Amino acid sequence: QVQLVESGGGLVQAGGSLRLSCAASGRTFSSYAMGWFRHGPGKEREFVAAISWSRLSTYYADSVKGRFTISRDNAKNTVYLQMNSLKPEDTDVYYCAATRGRHWDYAGEYEYWGQGTQVTVSS
Repeated sequence: QVQLVESGGGLVQAGGSLRLSCAASGRTFSSYAMGWFRHGPGKEREFVAAISWSRLSTYYADSVKGRFTISRDNAKNTVYLQMNSLKPEDTDVYYCAATRGRHWDYAGEYEYWGQGTQVTVSS
């Protein structure tokens, strides 16, 4: 079992930055790849970024590549999403999730999900 709790969301102006954190409980955190998705009312769930358990591999959606950076600290059981150059279209609820699967951009591969944190980017 892995429990995930996101934090760090908020309101920011376009061009600004936010860092989301996802704290995990459970002894097996380091054996999971971790991903970030975003999903808001009236929108489809969208893959954002993922990172392997070893931190050696990362994968990003084209829409965030070059602006967002995913990282993790296995000693702290935490995964991060640094978001720079934010745009109004980045406004959404952001979720972290844990998977042992290979298809990181597919939400169905993920076993555990956090409750989400709201990110709002004003123009």
